[in-house]
Formats: sequence, C-alpha cells, structure tokens
Amino acid sequence: MTLDSKIPEGHISEKWTKYKDHLRLVAPNNRPKIDVIVVGTGLAGASAAASLGEMGYNVKAFCFQDSPRRAHSIAAQGGINAAKNYQNDGDSTYRLFYDTIKGGDYRAREANVHRLAEVSANIIDQCVAQGVPFARDYGGMLDNRSFGGTQVQRTFYAAGQTGQQLLLGAYSSLSRQIGLGRVQMYNRHEMLDIVKVGGKARGIIARNLITGEIERHSAHAVIIASGGYGNVYFLSTNAMGSNVTAAWKIHKKGAYFANPCYVQIHPTCIPVHGTNQSKLTLMSESLRNSGRIWVPKKIEDAVAIREGKLKPTDIKEEERDYFLERRYPAFGNLVPRDVASRAAKERCDAGFGIENNDTQEGVYLDFSSEIINKGRQTAYAQGNHHPSDEEVIKLGKAWIEEKYGNLFQMYEQITADNPYEVPMKIYPAVHYTMGGVWVDYNLQSTIPGCFVAGEANFSDHGANRLGASALMQGLADGYFVLPYTVSDYLAGEIRTGTIPTNTPEFDEAEAAVKAQIDGFLNNKGTKSVDHFHKKLGHIMWNKVGMGRNEQGLIEAIDEIAALKAEFYRDVFVPGSADEFNTELEKAIRVADFIDLGQLMARDALQRKESCGGHFREEYQDSEGETLRDDENFNFVGAWEYQGDDINHEVLHKEVLKYEYIKIAARNYK
Repeated sequence: MTLDSKIPEGHISEKWTKYKDHLRLVAPNNRPKIDVIVVGTGLAGASAAASLGEMGYNVKAFCFQDSPRRAHSIAAQGGINAAKNYQNDGDSTYRLFYDTIKGGDYRAREANVHRLAEVSANIIDQCVAQGVPFARDYGGMLDNRSFGGTQVQRTFYAAGQTGQQLLLGAYSSLSRQIGLGRVQMYNRHEMLDIVKVGGKARGIIARNLITGEIERHSAHAVIIASGGYGNVYFLSTNAMGSNVTAAWKIHKKGAYFANPCYVQIHPTCIPVHGTNQSKLTLMSESLRNSGRIWVPKKIEDAVAIREGKLKPTDIKEEERDYFLERRYPAFGNLVPRDVASRAAKERCDAGFGIENNDTQEGVYLDFSSEIINKGRQTAYAQGNHHPSDEEVIKLGKAWIEEKYGNLFQMYEQITADNPYEVPMKIYPAVHYTMGGVWVDYNLQSTIPGCFVAGEANFSDHGANRLGASALMQGLADGYFVLPYTVSDYLAGEIRTGTIPTNTPEFDEAEAAVKAQIDGFLNNKGTKSVDHFHKKLGHIMWNKVGMGRNEQGLIEAIDEIAALKAEFYRDVFVPGSADEFNTELEKAIRVADFIDLGQLMARDALQRKESCGGHFREEYQDSEGETLRDDENFNFVGAWEYQGDDINHEVLHKEVLKYEYIKIAARNYK
C-alpha cells in the first residue's frame, strides 16, 4: 500500500479552510441513519462523541473506566496551548506552528501541525463557553503562562488541574448527548478487536469487564481515541490502566503503526523510590516557570547530600550548578522536555545526582528565588517598599500557593517534604508517546472507516511534544477536525443501512478474542502478569529509554522475544472469564505491550540518527546534543503488520516535505 497523506493543495494558511469547505456533508435528516463507535472517552474521545452526537449521528462510546470522568486526561496538570496572543508578546498562529515543528525536531507533518495551531484559539472559546474555570488575571482576563520550548506565554491553565477541568467540560457536553439519547455510553467495556467487512471498519468486539460477556457492536465508522502506550515501560506517569490494546488490535488488522520509537521522557517527575512502586507521579512542567533546576557544583557535596550529611539549603548559591540556565541561556529552565531530560541524566550519570537511591537519579527543582522575587513584587504592589525578609517570604509563599498550591500539596503528601522550605527532588520519567497509529490528513488510518484521534495517533508532535500541547491536540481532533472528516467519509454510507453483526467477519473476530482469553485462563503457569510486565519495563527503560545504542537495541529485541516465549509459557491468570477479572485484563494488555516493545526497539534500531525523544548515543555532537540525519531519515516510519514475528513487520516511509519552515538544527542556547 502506498501511503497517501491526502494533504490538500494550496498555501498552508489556507489548506484547512479551503479543504473543509469542499468536504462532503451528511444532511441532518440522514445522520440518525448512521452509527459511529468511539473507543476511549478522554479529551479526544469525549469531544468527538459529544460533537458527533450533537450533529445527530448515533454514537456508541466505550471506556474501560467506571466513568468517562476517570480517563487519564484528568491527570494533565499544567495547561493547554492556544495562539491567542493575550500577553501581546509576539505570539501568532505561525509562531505556534513553528514552535511545534521545531520542538518536534522537524519530524512532524507540516499541514497537520498548522491546522492544529489554527484551531487552537477556538478550543479556548469552546471551553470557556462550557464553564471551564481557567485562571484569570487581576482584570478578569484569561491568564497565561509559559511552557518549555517557547518564548511566549500561550498556555491557559486552571491551577494544576487543567486536564480535570477540561475533561469535566467535555464530559458535560457528552452527558447532554447521552441524556438526549444520541450517545449510548458503555462504561466498563474494553475493545478487544476491530471487525472489518469488505475491507472497511464495521464494528468492534468488546468485553463487558463486569460480567465478562463478549459483545458485538457494529457501526459505519470507528474512532480510536484510547491514548498512548507509555506503560510499555511499566513505570510511567500514565494511569495504571492506560494501555495500547485498542491501537495494537487495529494495527494487527491493517492499520500502520508510525514512529513507535518516539517516546517522551518528562523531566519533572518524582524520582523512583522503591522496587515495589507501580507508577510514577508527575510534577507539572508549569513549575519550571518558577522553579530553577540545579545540582551541586562539587561532586563531594552531591555525595554528602546523598549520605544525609548535607541538606540542599546548606549549599550556597555560588556552589549550585543551574545546568539548564548554564547550557541554554536563551530558554533556561524552559527548554523542551527532551532537552531538559537528557541534561538531567547527564549530570546524574556524571555523579552529581542528589537522590539517595541505587542509581542516584535526582536533581533539585528550587522555588526559593521565585518566593523572594514574587514576595518583593507583591509587597511593593501593596505599598510596602521596604518589607522585612519575613514579610517577603510570607507574601512569596502565598503567591506560589495561589499558582501551584495543589501541586505542592501533592508533592508533600507523597514525599513528606515541604517544597516551600526545601527544593523538590525530580528526575525524568516516561510520560507521553509521540508515535501511534499512522493517519492521513483526515485522521483516517490505513483501514478505511477507522479514524484515530489524540495521543493514539502519530500526527502532530514529531519526535518530541511541547508541553501543554496534548490537551490542545485531543480537543482539536474531537471538536474541530473529526466532525468534518468523518462526515466526509460517512457521506458515502447513507444508503448502507444498519450493519448486521451476525456475519462471518464478526464470528471470526469474536472467536479469536475468546481463544485468547481461554488460552490465558487455561495456562498452567506460575508467574503473575506483573512479573512479566516489570521485566519488560526493565528491558525497555535500560535499552530503549533515554539513551539508546545499536548493541542495546539488538539485545532488547532478542530479550523481549525470549520474554514473550516465557510469558505465554509461564503466566498464571487466576479466576474465570465470566467475572470481573483484573488479572485477565492485564494479561491481554501486557501481551500487546510485549509485541509493541519489540517493534519500538526495531524502529529505534533502523533510525540511525538522534532526534527529539529518540536519542541514539552514536549520533550526538561534542556537546551532547542530537544529530539528525535529514538526508536519510526525514520520514515517518510506518510499520505494517504481517505476522506475529517482529521480522515480518514491513516499514513504509512517508517523506516529510517542509515548504514553509526551513529545517535547521535545534538551538535553544
């Protein structure tokens, strides 16, 4: 199959407007005749289901949580980007477009990124109309703050719980459509396969997670909005239920999987504190607006801190290495996530880490300077031009609490350290996956009628996502892209009629799902699912993590193959199929993670360059920065599944053409 991205002709600033003006429509009286399935009800899925329901389509929405409000989108903290230029600091649609392409290390599709920047402003208007309580400045206007990879303030936020507030807005829209009968909600259901009829997506096989019943659901189009695959590493900032199963099942049925090696490591995560830890906790990137990242300049001071002989407050200002400010003076602590993460790893690998764990992985995120600065500003604004040190600190802490209070509370509850008094300890951790199902400009996969939205697709972030752009993409896809492109596809389905489920295609898909479930339950193994998931995560983090090299990737492929054989031979899944069985759920998901992990390593092995979150140690300059190979690797790597053996995956290349942005080496110095 030839990859056709279906990018419209014309100037990039007019592509989307002219394109959508000429897409086919479905008349309002015909929409109730058409069924659409939406898998996942985070920001992308909930907004898509609500929008399509409001248009009049019959929508079936599925989530494995007990409510759409529990989707992982709720965990996003810092904000959502939009090119509104409220701060009058030079922002524009083009600037957001440029920052996103540059931040992604010139490995994203131009047309999709420009469309995202175009519709970003509409998202804020939509969410304000829904009642999302964005932060406001003293005059009542919406407030903005900065995020990594930019030199403007374009991030709208609601304290440190932006994702939760945005999801509640989308959920309110979704709930209205459920109440009107236009959306049928299936909570506690998990998609386990897609059904194709005549080459088109015509439905799914889902398991009722409460009763264990296997169900058939048909539709004229299927939208996958099931999030990313960061939990392939076991430890990540993702919710423990986040998984790749929906995306992987459609991959096995013909949807190409693009750039799986592009994984984002977030620089501000609470460090790992024990071998029995099941997930990691993120500290919002917004904290880098106010916090300064440092380690001791002297290695003996770092050793003393790790041994408990010194406290961070004992280290004088001149003895601190603010390494991001030193290396990247133009952006300082607000460099993109991949840059900040590698810089922290470099300091810790060199022996300057401050966390007392086996790997010494930890650096400081310090708010003392901001407390003093904001305290003085606040005092001056109140007419106190000569405040005491105590007054300054009190006012500064109050300012910090107003901006980030819930984040500081969360940190203290987890670590028992008060971040108002001592610096936070942070270290990079797996957070977001830029790779995903390949889609064209319409967000349609290589399976006709199967669309993919949000983090589940690959389309907008290249090799590294800018902070606060995930929420932007999810809502852009659901509210402002899919209603047009899905309708264009469905215009050809008006006369199709209801899709029956008593067909050989549904029979075959259901039989395959049941066979996999029976295989796990009848296996006479001795090890838990988590045992294998942790082993997979260990391989992935050490050999397909922040630093990768040819030998490690080859070893990872072989080690995961051996792990896969052991998994199917020795996994033990208790319980039965006709009950609420979380171990069975995990077994199915981990089986897909194992296959994906191999593909990630293979994709990383073939990409002999460093770009964004993909850092090959063989390809770096003298200062440890990424060395891209634009001559040989300026493409999207889309993999076609042709059998269970990883060697049967076939690589297809979509060459990336940059007409409106000049490709250059990223420079944040």
